[in-house]
Amino acid sequence: MTQSRGALRSRSELEAIVARVLDEARSQGASAAEAAVSTDSGLSVTVRLGEVETLEYHKDQGVGITVYFGQRKGSASTSDLSNASLREAVAAASRIARHTAEDPFAGLADAALMATHYPDLDLDHPWDVSAEEAIEIARACEDAARGQDERITNSEGGTVNTFRGTSVYGNTHGFVGGYSATRHSLSCSVIGEQNGAMQRDYWYSVARDRAGLESPEDVGREAALRTIHRLGSKRLSTRQSPVVFAADVARSLLGHFVGAVRGGALYRKASFLLDHLDKPVFPEFVHIHEQPHLKGALGSAPFDNEGVATRGRDLVTDGVLKSYVLDSYSARRLGMQSTGNAGGTRNLTIDPGQLDFPGLLREMGTGLLVTELIGHGVNNVTGDYSRGAAGFWVENGEIAYPVEEITVAGNLKDMFMGIREVGTDVDRRGNIRTGSILIERMTIAGE
Repeated sequence: MTQSRGALRSRSELEAIVARVLDEARSQGASAAEAAVSTDSGLSVTVRLGEVETLEYHKDQGVGITVYFGQRKGSASTSDLSNASLREAVAAASRIARHTAEDPFAGLADAALMATHYPDLDLDHPWDVSAEEAIEIARACEDAARGQDERITNSEGGTVNTFRGTSVYGNTHGFVGGYSATRHSLSCSVIGEQNGAMQRDYWYSVARDRAGLESPEDVGREAALRTIHRLGSKRLSTRQSPVVFAADVARSLLGHFVGAVRGGALYRKASFLLDHLDKPVFPEFVHIHEQPHLKGALGSAPFDNEGVATRGRDLVTDGVLKSYVLDSYSARRLGMQSTGNAGGTRNLTIDPGQLDFPGLLREMGTGLLVTELIGHGVNNVTGDYSRGAAGFWVENGEIAYPVEEITVAGNLKDMFMGIREVGTDVDRRGNIRTGSILIERMTIAGE
């Protein structure tokens, strides 16, 4: 079996499509327009219990078009990139715009903010892996997990994914920009059993460059060890204690912070951090910033979804909120300027302290280590936080036993101000980069 994903359209071809769309929008009377076109392909393989469970190729393309007639806006999209289909998509967007109400905040991002030049961010590393090779990698990963311990009794499989995409954005300011990017991953999830009770856990590795992935054997062994360590889990009585959020779940805390300072939540007055600009929201040692130009990083991008140049910037300095997360529309609603965050933040980073993970547990002494969060009990308006959790009870700085079926609760304002330390064990497998986070005190609801 050979791979047949086919070649992607080139960046120059996509730029030509964007130019045709913008010309068509002008010819149909639009005062301004923007278009984003993308094409991507990939391969996904899952091996379960040694047998191929899924083998999927995909290849997609599409264009999104937005036109403006003064302050009236219309949008349309199509996956057919023929000239006739592009003309009809522009016509559909134009019909919508002509029938919508004027919005004084609608329009392209400011022309002065467009990216004019940007560095090569080293995002494109194609992995020419055949289906047969991917199957063997996934099988080696699962075999390593299943062979780690006799208590591993079942598997949800080892999975290999590879993706490559090219995208181009342009608007009638004259901006046209695009780039190609890859993303490859390897994961494994297994089930362990002891005394009739079962636990499941997983591990994964992800990188732009296949060379940056952990070995299949390391991923499989880590998945198995995490599962085995959860066997024999207990419940806790209800109490208050310090809590360490392990690095891979701690990123969700920063995700809630970003959600609270995002322009859409602020102009709707639906944020617990409304009117907190230039006020302390974290302890003085906390520094949170964006690094959109890190070479090869998963969140890097030279410009945002509106063509605005991205740049490194502080969101929190010395614990004080210094900036919001704004696209052009929300910025206008708030009387401010876009921060280059159409499409979200990029490589959001909280600077680590001096303690590694074992040091963080010793600093906590006795308390809860959270390694899994369940559910979505977070109120962005009030900051109230309540989520199901699993992890480990820690005594005298050492893991004592696994715990499950508990809830951790508090208020995000108090949780943010209650951060005592950020570990050096920074998890870089995503767009938010953080180490484990120690919070002074939370409520643990159990038996």
